[in-house]
Amino acid sequence: MDKPGILIDIPGFGKRHIRMAVSDYTGTHSFGGAIEPDVKTKLRELAALVDLHIVTADSFGTAESELAGIAIPYKLRTGRHDIEKAGYVSQFDLRCVAAFGNGNNDRLMLKAVKEGGGLAIAVDNGEGCAIDAMRNADLFVVGAANAIDLLLDPVRLKATLRF
Repeated sequence: MDKPGILIDIPGFGKRHIRMAVSDYTGTHSFGGAIEPDVKTKLRELAALVDLHIVTADSFGTAESELAGIAIPYKLRTGRHDIEKAGYVSQFDLRCVAAFGNGNNDRLMLKAVKEGGGLAIAVDNGEGCAIDAMRNADLFVVGAANAIDLLLDPVRLKATLRF
């Protein structure tokens, strides 16, 4: 990997070297199937630092066109999206993963990343956030831009995650 990654060092929470972001699309970074221009800009900035993987059921059928030039979405194939997303993320070194999600089908992915020593972020981008996604995350953030900003400026994570 030739990207620099993101270094996070938070007292009590620990050190992380994030080298990959794995994210849901619908409701996490998009609203009604569309990504706001500022969120697209932030996703590009994030993709310059880490490998960006978007794992989605693509409810609105817009992921490929909205993410053009940013990331190629991995479209879920089974009826159990929660299990498929957890399986997808499990192929990576979870200590180096930041995961974003908002739905019940993201809860197992968030849980795997959190328990594996990565960073799990539940996001409400205007379409709600499932309680089980929030329970399995390290933190909850309102707005996709705000969530991405936490990785782009990881010092901002200290106020929320330090002990």
